[in-house]
Amino acid sequence: MSGSRPQQRETPELVAAECEGALELQVDVGLLVAHAPTTDPERLHSFAAQAAADAVDELASATDVSWRFYREDAVRLADHDRRRPSEFLDRATERMVQGPYDVVVVVTDVPLVSSRERFVPGLASPLSRVAVVSTRQLRRGSRDRSQRSLDDPAVRWNGATLLVHLLGHVLGARHRDAADGVMESFQFDPDRRAVPSMDADVETRLHRVADEIPATEITPRGPLARFAFHVRSVVRNPGPVAQALRNSRAPLLPLSLPKLSTAAVAPTLVIVFSAESWDVGFHMGNVTAALFAAVSIVVAAVYLLFSQNLSFPRKRHDLVTEHTALVNVTVFLVLVLAMLGLFALVWGIMLVIELVVFPPNLMSNWPSLEEPTVGFVDLVRTGAFISTIGVLSGALAGGLEDRTIVSHLTLFHDEP
Repeated sequence: MSGSRPQQRETPELVAAECEGALELQVDVGLLVAHAPTTDPERLHSFAAQAAADAVDELASATDVSWRFYREDAVRLADHDRRRPSEFLDRATERMVQGPYDVVVVVTDVPLVSSRERFVPGLASPLSRVAVVSTRQLRRGSRDRSQRSLDDPAVRWNGATLLVHLLGHVLGARHRDAADGVMESFQFDPDRRAVPSMDADVETRLHRVADEIPATEITPRGPLARFAFHVRSVVRNPGPVAQALRNSRAPLLPLSLPKLSTAAVAPTLVIVFSAESWDVGFHMGNVTAALFAAVSIVVAAVYLLFSQNLSFPRKRHDLVTEHTALVNVTVFLVLVLAMLGLFALVWGIMLVIELVVFPPNLMSNWPSLEEPTVGFVDLVRTGAFISTIGVLSGALAGGLEDRTIVSHLTLFHDEP
């Protein structure tokens, strides 16, 4: 939430504004157009400005604060292929820092897909405070009708409604909060000619959340200072991070990254039949095995974070917003949970091999064992040791075949 805009560069063009209630509070929104190679960006700029003008009254009334929408320079995409919303995060966070803005809305004309690989008109990320609107779905005609134009009244008012709907998600509102109105599940209505109002429960939520938007801060230079800033940001705002982690299903992330999982499982299938690995596993203490696993999981997450350049913004800036720090911490914690899920996956496979495939009498007859009895705890510890090696090899050799999938699956909602 901005009280005044730091003068870092020439102020972008103001395309829509509305004052309501507490005038000392102001939400600055950047409108970023990302267009296909053959598209005229001015047409998308006009659509975005019109949607903002149609939406700003309802937003100001619902939140009781001032809203300002600013036009940003357009970005030309390389092709017309479909995009995940996370693919716009780099540019959005870059403009958010430069603005600076409290929210960035990306308007594009290429198809947008959700984490379930469904085409959607728009998606929002409450934690990163980025919303993406695709005009492709809004313009799509029915079987007996051709594609609509951006000037079509139905496209105009559904676009404004979708904008308010997504900004409601950014501020914390959910579909179940709405009995009726703009926050119910978005559906394109060809007869829509106005933006629906907020219901009372949503107004209460938005009014409360609006005061909680972290302010922009300038962080000192240096890695230690930036690390301390990230820690302070999480301490001040644990709720949004915890909510994002609950919604992320991060331990299941390795199932969406076959290259990472394969690089982790493949070497362990050889190591598990190695006598040396059993010697180490049987003679290793339980505490040592647990610490080795914990440290390895964190190291693997740190390696992926920096090797894949998953922090935001990608380019180094002296000005870092607090919510960007929250996004970076969330991405790191998601990677930690993903590595923990990978560890559990490999560990489960190792236990099955140890209990079902590996001959128990063979282990009991090994001369390196001080006691001929092989207990279940010994199998669990040895499996954990081998799985830890698998997690490290997966992170080092496999990596992430698609770095945007982490942000895609953890930061954005599944549906508008």
